[in-house]
Amino acid sequence: MREHTTDPNDDIFDRYAQYTDSDDDAPRAQRMRRRRSDDEIGPQRRGRLTAEERDLLALRREDAVTEDGILPPDGDRWSTWDDGDQGPRPHPQWLITELAAVDRELGVLKTGKEADVHLLERFMPGTPRSCLLAAKRYRSNDHRLFHRDTGYLEGRRMRRSREGRAIALRSDFGRNLIAEQWAAAEFAALGRLWELGAPVPYPAQRVGTELLLEFIGSAEGGAAPRLAQLRPDPDQLRDLWDQLLAAMLLLARNGYAHGDLSAYNLLVHEDRLVLIDLPQVVDVVANPRGMEFLERDFQNVSAWFAARGLGVAELDPETWVRALRAEAGLDA
Repeated sequence: MREHTTDPNDDIFDRYAQYTDSDDDAPRAQRMRRRRSDDEIGPQRRGRLTAEERDLLALRREDAVTEDGILPPDGDRWSTWDDGDQGPRPHPQWLITELAAVDRELGVLKTGKEADVHLLERFMPGTPRSCLLAAKRYRSNDHRLFHRDTGYLEGRRMRRSREGRAIALRSDFGRNLIAEQWAAAEFAALGRLWELGAPVPYPAQRVGTELLLEFIGSAEGGAAPRLAQLRPDPDQLRDLWDQLLAAMLLLARNGYAHGDLSAYNLLVHEDRLVLIDLPQVVDVVANPRGMEFLERDFQNVSAWFAARGLGVAELDPETWVRALRAEAGLDA
């Protein structure tokens, strides 16, 4: 779905090449540059909510009604496009931005400790135009605290002392702030990484603690599998590893660590690796534990690949940790 006419990060693959001695790196690097065109996905699926899922929508429907109290036709709310932050420009052609569009919930994609992800269809009534979005909704004061949030929040500053105290005390107000802070941090990081050409979903918009993201999956609404669900053959395993290394180098070069990278927050769609779940994205310079998170990301994913038979040379931690440190500018 990307619209880059040229890859702004050609140099990241040149940098990648200097860390490997394989003769076939050039074709593999070219495969890592692949980008999907807008006409590859034209979501058309329209589904129904279960009774339980409709109950979950009740609290959101107050903002969806018109002035005369009528819900949009065949939908659960009107488009929220003009209600919050919008994704990087130019917006992809597949994304529907008209205010007359309608959002319809199609079901739950994933539930988690910090957020739930729903499948949402945005469509223009009376036309065949529609797109699928992943609606990620962070939980706030009535749910459990974010796991391990203290380390990730280091280096993020609140402008007001009252907000800082509320977060430190974990009051209801403070937990709400944490939820929105994490949503804002993920949205900002996704926008920046998308502009850099990193393999992440396009962040369409953010309203409060809800993110609407590019849906990674089939036009019929089938979500792409997580890396942890796959049993790749040796060639695919090596190709996915090379894609992952290039992505980690790109993040490090621009001062980021994923912070919680594992085979469970990597999707594989049409042989393309996609990084997801970045609320805990770490500024490796501002966060005093930045290097620790960077190295842990590598250790987590390399262990998964090693368990599936990737060779020792490709997994050499000393070489790759040194490369990540160099990209992040953290070498002594």
